[in-house]
This record gives sequence, C-alpha cells and structure tokens, in this order.
Amino acid sequence: MTRASVFGVGLGPGCQDLMSVRADRLIRGATHIAYFRKKGKKGHARSIVEGLLAEGVTELAMEYPVTTEIPFDDPRYNQLLASFYEECVAQLMETVEAGASVVVLCEGDPFFYGSFMHLYTRLLSRVPVEVVPGITGMSAAWTATGTPITWGDDVLTVAMATLPEAQLCERIQQTDALVVMKIGRHLGKLRRALKSAGREDDAWLIEYAAMENQRVVPLLDAGEKVPYFSIVLIHGNGRRP
Repeated sequence: MTRASVFGVGLGPGCQDLMSVRADRLIRGATHIAYFRKKGKKGHARSIVEGLLAEGVTELAMEYPVTTEIPFDDPRYNQLLASFYEECVAQLMETVEAGASVVVLCEGDPFFYGSFMHLYTRLLSRVPVEVVPGITGMSAAWTATGTPITWGDDVLTVAMATLPEAQLCERIQQTDALVVMKIGRHLGKLRRALKSAGREDDAWLIEYAAMENQRVVPLLDAGEKVPYFSIVLIHGNGRRP
C-alpha cells in the first residue's frame, strides 16, 4: 500500500495548459488540497485550478498572518511567519497521519522563491514529501517578449527588487541578462538602479505572464504602478554563430 504523502505541485505561471501532465493528474485526483492565500482572498493558486478539482475535495486554505503590513526586516515578521508555517505543517501532518495524501498548490515552481519551501524543510523528516516542478513565471515572461533571454555564455542574474538600491545597481551592472522579481512598491527604486547602471532603456516590464491579461511593454512606458505579478527583464546579447 502506498503511504500517504504531501505533494508540492508546481502550477506554472498561471495558465492551466502550462501545467505538467503529472501536476494535472495529481490535482484532478486529489482528495485533499492546500494552498496559500491572503486573508479575505480566494488565492491565486486556487484560482488557477478552478474547474479541475474532484467533487467533494477537502480544501485547506493557509492564510498568511502578514504580507506587507510589517517590514520583512522587522523581527516580528519572521516570528509570525515561522509560527504560521508550523501551524500549516501540523495541519498537513494530521491529514497524512490519518491516511490521506495532500496536494499543496504552488504557483510557478515549488523550489523557486515559493512559500512551499518553508513547509518542505519542516516536513521532510516527518512524512513523505514529493515535489513536482513547474514552469517559472520568469520563463513565461521572457517567452512573452518573443526574444531569447540568453545567448552563448551570457550570465543571467535573478534579483529581488527588495534589495537595497546600491546592491541592485551593482547586480545590474555586472550581469548580461537580468530578471527582477517582487517589484510592486519597489518600482521607483528599481528604476533608479537601472538608470544608474545605464540600462534603463533595455528593460522590459511583463505583467501577468501567460495569463489572459498579459501585458508586455518597455519599462520606460510602463507607468508608475505595476501589479504584484510583474517581472522586469533585460535580454542578453551574447555569443552566437
């Protein structure tokens, strides 16, 4: 008899037909699913799988205790999230120990800047855990531009817009190709860093990559506000035949 497990399933960038065959199979066959969301929201991961779930599936919504209300460098931020993840793990373990597997829905890839990683490290020595990789949002973003992101021996840097401005500028100057995530309210800082690095004219903004409301524009034309699901990138231009 197969032991009950926790499956961290990558959903890809947000479009159902960009999920893997294995992810689709696990989601359709799940008796229990879990997903992260903000309080009062349906949750983006849950929205992606709308129409795929079996009738009578048990849903576990894991609601973040904090998102942007407290700065991430405030000690309270880590304390709140650590307690939250422990509570989530306890709920998942209770389900698995009762004999049922749980599919945890993960936007993008579970091992790429996702919340599931914090569950994985806590669950690993306690219950069986499997991970199903997914297409990352950044892959969908550079595909949406219609231009390859790297050529030959280009170096690709993935940076968070939450970094201090000086560090952002340094990373941008040192790399060939660039992906910047977690932009939101850090857009102004990112613009300044790109300008200081002399690369603002090369930057593109991709909103909601691979989704129905996808938008691809030069960053210079993007306006002053961008949605959460936005990525800024610069294409490499390296060696080629």
